[in-house]
Amino acid sequence: MKVYLVGSGPGDPNLLTLKAKALLESADVVLYDHLASPEALRLATRAEKIYVGKVRDNHSVPQEDIVSLMIDLAHSQRRIVRLKGGDPYLFGRGGEECEALAAAGIPFEVVPGISSAIGAAAYAGIPLTHRDYSSCVAFLTGHHPDSIDWSKVARVDTLAIFMGAFHYPELAAALIASGRPADTPAAAVTWATRPEQHTVVGTISSLAAKKILAPAMIIIGPVAQLGARLNWHERLPLHGVRIAVTRALKASRDMADQLTALGAQVLEYPTIAIAPPSSWQSLDQAIAKLESFDWLIFTSVNAVESFATRLRQSPRDLRALRARICAIGPATRRAIEDMHLKVDVLPAEYVAESLLSALAGFPLAGKRVLIPRAASARDTVPQALLAQGAVVEIAEAYRTVVPDSGPAPEADWITFTSSSTVKNFLALNPPEAIHRYRIASIGPITTQTLLLHGVQPSVEAKPHTTTGIIDAILQQHPHPSR
Repeated sequence: MKVYLVGSGPGDPNLLTLKAKALLESADVVLYDHLASPEALRLATRAEKIYVGKVRDNHSVPQEDIVSLMIDLAHSQRRIVRLKGGDPYLFGRGGEECEALAAAGIPFEVVPGISSAIGAAAYAGIPLTHRDYSSCVAFLTGHHPDSIDWSKVARVDTLAIFMGAFHYPELAAALIASGRPADTPAAAVTWATRPEQHTVVGTISSLAAKKILAPAMIIIGPVAQLGARLNWHERLPLHGVRIAVTRALKASRDMADQLTALGAQVLEYPTIAIAPPSSWQSLDQAIAKLESFDWLIFTSVNAVESFATRLRQSPRDLRALRARICAIGPATRRAIEDMHLKVDVLPAEYVAESLLSALAGFPLAGKRVLIPRAASARDTVPQALLAQGAVVEIAEAYRTVVPDSGPAPEADWITFTSSSTVKNFLALNPPEAIHRYRIASIGPITTQTLLLHGVQPSVEAKPHTTTGIIDAILQQHPHPSR
């Protein structure tokens, strides 16, 4: 039995440590706080998750009950992760919890996290120390201003105040009364390191007149003035823009990462899920005679993955393949290359019609063509190949289904990467829901489906890829840094 006190950092999931990630992935139970990273929690796929968070005036679970729960769970021989925002030992009550565990004879480990003070300062462009401005830093809590000896604190070059938003006017008055100049630079960083981060800058006195939203890290001292020039995070081109992504969760990860790197707040709202075909028979039969095909055409990553899985489970392997290979786009090509195969044909544009143009230079009469694909895919490609005299075999490799995703989230943009994502969104939501977004379509077929439902997309990707969607959205958000 063991309890791990794990810091999840200030909010950006990319700041989670490798050890924290490994423990979350192997945890049996996770007890998590109000400010623990939601993305970090997603890593705990096999764990029971128990919320024990506390916010001002609402302590859902008293501290003594949290400690008792940790001890009881530890006796059950399960791996317990106590997940905290920031760092467990910096105003995270980690010391108290470890004392209780030690008294109970429960083994424990502490996994440090990036403190919200460090994260907020870095993402707001405020170096806590600087050769010209600051050689010492004090970390203090703003929960109980009357418990602090302000005569000592007021002389420290840089102050990093946790949980100080509610009591800031009292904190400011105490500092000024203790001799700190009222015009000392100050900054309040709300939701630090996240896409919704917002920094309010001013002086000790002027900040008191501004609205500071919690959770906020307040930084006071000459270094705070540097944020006006060095705040890189809030200058990202899509900072604060909320974008709903409708692809299946697995398929949307790369797109979500690219958008997040640009500062966007990504809201995953899958309107499509991938399921096995109604029967593997057609794909298995095609694999059993793999050497008979002259062409193998893949129109999606899902088709490649299903083909690879069934091939591994069959008596055959890649030595039976003699066909030329065609992929509809770069993501599909990468999936094929992951099988150590090379793509012979890649169309200039990533739609079925362009794929047919790319094949136009090859004699297809009498050639045997295998197309593993979704059960509900369009027949444009097979029909055109049949018209050229090819012998086409379609193998059902997967199905697309409508997941139970609930109502659509509030967002500025929504992205549609196929006709299915459009149709399924409309099946999951009332008709008027789609009109509250700016809409990004991946290409003409998806746009046509939108138009058939009376919806005009704001942008259409060119090229017709997820990267094209991102570029199209970027063009709609002029930014000083671009």
